[in-house]
Amino acid sequence: MAWRSQLSRNLKELRILFCQTSPSSAFARSFVEENYKDLKTLNPKFPILIRECRGIEPQIWARYDMGVERGIRLEGLTEPQILKALEDLVKAGASLKA
Repeated sequence: MAWRSQLSRNLKELRILFCQTSPSSAFARSFVEENYKDLKTLNPKFPILIRECRGIEPQIWARYDMGVERGIRLEGLTEPQILKALEDLVKAGASLKA
């Protein structure tokens, strides 16, 4: 899981959006509870924004250089699948720099 320390190198910002109460956001909430501290420890100055909003579908957004953004809907994904989606976003950032 060396890609976790690459967040600040490959992305400019990470936003995680979810509802505080809806069942469709349960895995997104769990993902944040289980992984935020580790990700922030490995990338202390990197902005990881957590946005809670009633009724919103769970999403994760990555902002890259030059204002390029990519988002993934998290509804129906389990915590390991969300982790894989984040890994894919980080790796996509590496390919954008090439």
